[in-house]
This record gives sequence, C-alpha cells and structure tokens, in this order.
Amino acid sequence: MTTRDADQDRAALAAEVWGQLRRLVTETDDPRRRIRDELGLSFVKAKALRRLESDGPLTHRELTDALSVDPPYTTLVVDSLEQAGLVQRQAHPTDRRAKQVHLTDPGRLVARRAEELLGQPPAPMLELSLTDLRSLHQILGQVLGRATSS
Repeated sequence: MTTRDADQDRAALAAEVWGQLRRLVTETDDPRRRIRDELGLSFVKAKALRRLESDGPLTHRELTDALSVDPPYTTLVVDSLEQAGLVQRQAHPTDRRAKQVHLTDPGRLVARRAEELLGQPPAPMLELSLTDLRSLHQILGQVLGRATSS
C-alpha cells in the first residue's frame, strides 16, 4: 500500500468515525431535544442562558458573538427570555449606550438544568466498559487537543 493510499484510507475512516459521532450526538440522543422537551426552550436560548451563567452579564454584542448568530436574532432571543422572566436588561455600568443582559434567579436555575441535561451521556455510552471509556476519553482528548492547538 502506498502512502497516498494509506492517507486516503485514513481520511475515509476519519470521515466515517466523524459521521458516527455526529449521528450519536444529533440523531440518536439529541441533547437539543432534551432541552426542548424538558425546558421548553430552543437550543440557542438555552445556550444564551448557559453563557450568561458562566460568563456573567453580557452586552447584546457579546452575547451575539457568544451565540454565533446575527444581532437581530440575539434581540429576539433576549426578548423571549425576558418575557419568560429568565433574563433582564440593565444599564451597562460604564457605557451609557449599552445594556447588559443579566440572568434572573429563575434563569439561573434553568441555565443550570440545561447544563445538567447537556452533560448527560447517551445511555449506550454508560454501557461501555471502564477500559473502553478510558480509551475513548484518551482518543477524544487527543482530537480535541489537536483541534484547539490549530
């Protein structure tokens, strides 16, 4: 087998493994569905709450960047969360032109529950042996390490 053939085989296998991971996360045990079913929120709204919980109050611009959405959509998300009593807008402490989005106490509870739901591994993963889980942990750690260093 030539180096080129080996590279093509590796690329094909990597694509297949990636497809399996995607299906595991987005089709067989979709965490977005758990968020929607239990909390009645879209994934983006839950992401906004979780980001506000982890980073503290954010301006609309900061929240737009954190959510990777456009500014008008951020406004719709914040409006909806505010109507639900999960966030509130407050004047920025040092910039009169800006407002910050703050979590309310109920918003903080929902953000924490969303994080718990997202942290639940799929049931089949819980059935793996400790040895297999350690191997998977090591391999995914390598992949993540390479992804964050590039």
